[in-house]
Amino acid sequence: MRRARLRHAVVLGLLQGPTELLPVSSSAHTTLIPRLAGWSHAELDPELRKSFEVALHAGAGAALAIDMRTELIGAARTLDKRRAAMIGLSLAPPALAGYVLERPIERHLGGPCSIAAGLIAGAIAMALADLRPGRGARHQQEAGPGDGLALGLAQTAALAPGVSRNGATLTVARARGFMREDAQALSWHAALPVILGAVTLKGWRLLRGGVPDGTWPVLAAGAGGAFVSTAASARLLRRPAVSARGLLPYAVYRCTIAAIAIVRLRSAQNRDG
Repeated sequence: MRRARLRHAVVLGLLQGPTELLPVSSSAHTTLIPRLAGWSHAELDPELRKSFEVALHAGAGAALAIDMRTELIGAARTLDKRRAAMIGLSLAPPALAGYVLERPIERHLGGPCSIAAGLIAGAIAMALADLRPGRGARHQQEAGPGDGLALGLAQTAALAPGVSRNGATLTVARARGFMREDAQALSWHAALPVILGAVTLKGWRLLRGGVPDGTWPVLAAGAGGAFVSTAASARLLRRPAVSARGLLPYAVYRCTIAAIAIVRLRSAQNRDG
């Protein structure tokens, strides 16, 4: 059982990188893949699952911060009031909503049906924003406080499992006229402080409450896998041929995953019934 959990932790860690940086929802994959595969992870205590998700985000956040270190240092050196306002407005809505609504969201929106609904709704919005005529003329340097607030509200919506933080921010950035490459850069810049802030808060709660005996190897395996996969994914996704791709294929993929989850859920309910 312990070896199986370690293998599952590594697999989910390796999935965390690409699903965090692509608009396909890492939370949806972390929840649905174990269920669809019949892994014991799906039956774990909710608090232990949350601990594992903290480990995944810690590994991913650390790798993303290292990958973006040059950009972050440059942004800090050239920080002005306009840029500071944009960063603050992109961070405040998800930070406040996450602090207030974290528990209700976990209680009511963490099931397969709600995740599938988030995947489909996000896919439709993403495809419409990306294909809308006349979009794609703005550059990252043109982003201002209004764009920051829009990105912050998008990240607030992404607190619902299945919506996808990257998908929501890409949707907003494309809807506000940013080129695909610049929309991706804005999405990563907006996501990093939210990821690190959430990891800090949840990690503090985890340590305060205590980690069950024997779970540290699983948490370390997940965090390590997430770090490696995020570092590799970030390097790949920075290539112009990848970052300039349209969002429709990701929308189709999201709907496919949601459909598979719904069909499997109904099949299980029919068997139990």
